[in-house]
Amino acid sequence: MRRRIALVLALLLAAGAAHAIGLPARYDATVVQPQGLPERWEFDLGPALERARAENKRLYVYLGANDCPFCRKYEAFLDKNADALLPHFRRDWLLYDLRSSLKVQADRLHFRIGAQSWSYAEFMKKLGDERVRQLVYPSVWLLDGEGRTLMQMPAGTGTFETVPEQLEILRLEK
Repeated sequence: MRRRIALVLALLLAAGAAHAIGLPARYDATVVQPQGLPERWEFDLGPALERARAENKRLYVYLGANDCPFCRKYEAFLDKNADALLPHFRRDWLLYDLRSSLKVQADRLHFRIGAQSWSYAEFMKKLGDERVRQLVYPSVWLLDGEGRTLMQMPAGTGTFETVPEQLEILRLEK
């Protein structure tokens, strides 16, 4: 009986691993884990910016939560449409996947570039996003190699859910 239970548990774990959390593996996103847990969830974007400058590429920074159904929906959309989207991502973009949780409130979420660190609200202002907006998942920021915003992005459920909408974003069409 114990062997049967162990086998069932192993199968369940394998099935869960098959549905990975975060951007689909074939997008070759760099996963950035937060530092300073559990009080502070700080993501260091410095290496991403250095790489973007060195490779003359743009940054597609994705903030998803491991327990967010809307994140899984967006990730499934990307996976399903990879054949149409990947050539556009690969040409101009470096993808960075920031892993968070719905339990993390905006006041605990921070972003670091070099010696500077900003709270979520300060980071949004630094990017030129003065909209009063709550932290929502998923969120995407499009940045150049200097950390400047290339386009104001919507966030949350219903965000760029068609291939034409995603391509407009990747081509920076406003």
